[in-house]
Amino acid sequence: MRIGLLTEGGYPYVNGDAGLWCDRLVHGLGQHEFDVYALSRTERQEAEGRIPLPPQVGRVRTAPLWRPQDDRAVHGRRARRRFTEAYADLAAVLCAAPEPGPTQQDSEGAGPEADRFGAALYTLAELARDEGGLTGALRSETALRALEHACRAPRALRTARAARVPELLEVAAQVERALRPLSLRWYEDDGLGAVDLCHATTGGAAALTGLLAGHFTGVPLLVTEYGVQLRAHYLGTQEEASPVRALLASLHRRLAAEVYRRAACITPGNTHARRWQERCGADRERLRTVYPGMEASRFTEVGESADGADPHTLVWVGRVEPAKDLISLLHAFAEIHREEPKARLRIVGTAADADGTAYLGHCKALAAQLFPDEAEGVHAVGDNPVSFEEIGGPEVPDLAAAYAAGAVVVLSSVVEGFPISLVEAMFCGRVTVSTDVGAVVEVIGGTGLVVPPRNPRALAEACLALLSDPERRERLGAAARARALELFTVEQNVAAFHGIYLEIVSHAPVRRVLVNESGEPLPFGAPAESHLPGRWTEVRTPGGRPRWAWAPGEQTASGRSARQRKGSVPAVEGAR
Repeated sequence: MRIGLLTEGGYPYVNGDAGLWCDRLVHGLGQHEFDVYALSRTERQEAEGRIPLPPQVGRVRTAPLWRPQDDRAVHGRRARRRFTEAYADLAAVLCAAPEPGPTQQDSEGAGPEADRFGAALYTLAELARDEGGLTGALRSETALRALEHACRAPRALRTARAARVPELLEVAAQVERALRPLSLRWYEDDGLGAVDLCHATTGGAAALTGLLAGHFTGVPLLVTEYGVQLRAHYLGTQEEASPVRALLASLHRRLAAEVYRRAACITPGNTHARRWQERCGADRERLRTVYPGMEASRFTEVGESADGADPHTLVWVGRVEPAKDLISLLHAFAEIHREEPKARLRIVGTAADADGTAYLGHCKALAAQLFPDEAEGVHAVGDNPVSFEEIGGPEVPDLAAAYAAGAVVVLSSVVEGFPISLVEAMFCGRVTVSTDVGAVVEVIGGTGLVVPPRNPRALAEACLALLSDPERRERLGAAARARALELFTVEQNVAAFHGIYLEIVSHAPVRRVLVNESGEPLPFGAPAESHLPGRWTEVRTPGGRPRWAWAPGEQTASGRSARQRKGSVPAVEGAR
């Protein structure tokens, strides 16, 4: 089948976690064809270029989210009235306070307000398709006045009523940014209308693109969220003024609820993400948990090695930032070192930005304060109880060596989604001590110890319990490796999505009809096997030649030549 892979800020431009997951998925499903529709977040991301693509990727279409796509179209009187009515409905729903009675997720996921929001959203998308000029309209004074009117309405949120002009301008600008996918020219019959299935690899703008493809062409939508975009938005807007924060939260909740309501299937990466989706109105019957697939082979040597690690060493591995709460870990280790003088702590990681660099400096200063006798060499590996290291040095040449350096791997975060470092430690056969955040408990499943976050004493007691019991460490480490190999490998992830693809397409409405030479429909002319590769995919009429009649507004399932369909010549398109 032909898959429209919808990405945002990731594949095929970067090689981070999101990009790696998509790349492994595409490589693992070589029996399917992929068209990648990528939304880029920064100009620099596009300038850095793409990673190498496998033959099954037929084409790549890109569009920037970092700048508006204004086509300078001018609306006539009818189009202006159409926009004003739709935007007024959209703003009214965003500003309205929830009705008393039903729960908030019920009122947002279904009901008259959800229908009104969806109708306004699709009207704006249809206006962009028919007339163009949506970007300019969203940035116009008409939009600002409609938003102000909605904020001053009797049923408006109390915080919305307090919005001033600068705050209204900020909200209007953020609404325009969030709705930029509505103006894309991706929804024609030679674009997303030609695929069998849209797979949004994240929520937010990518999922909105798939939502519109379903509205215009009836293509079913699969949404995968390993990190819930709505949760990320809440965490990222804490510094905003109250009216701005409230209205943007309402916008993103409504968008998420509409995506969840229309998606054929939703695949959260863990139960933590699943709970967020359910609270936004996602139907439990359409939720399928699929754990991220990670490459286990690079940890095989460490995981199967009979050589034991240093029995007195704790290891922390990750990206240094305040959410990792290394301060609590250092205070916990101070207690551990008093009880067990031979204990050592190796912190392996780098700072990703300026805030992380400042935080790393603060942690090094605290370590020097807690261990004054060893303060002079606290940055190096040696006799010092605490060391700060980076992967790639002589002591830690690679990631597997980082986990192999200690007997216990520690995670001290106060905020965490899917804990990748814990899974990597489990592949290495290491027992873990973790704080109870995000999907930690779900991942380790009883193969490690879990303590409350921001509790150095509990963290210290758990680490001391494992450091003093080598048999327990070995038993739990073996169980952890077995669990990781069963649940978190690339192979299980690819197999799960292969089955989901076939299930969705088999239940999707027929979008093409097979007819005979006289033009009469042929019932059951396209069997289920037509979605699988092989010689049975060529459906023939009784006369011996296939003939397709497409539903209104549709074309063939592949706008490419036979040479391109085989994957020998990928067609790469630009962002237009």
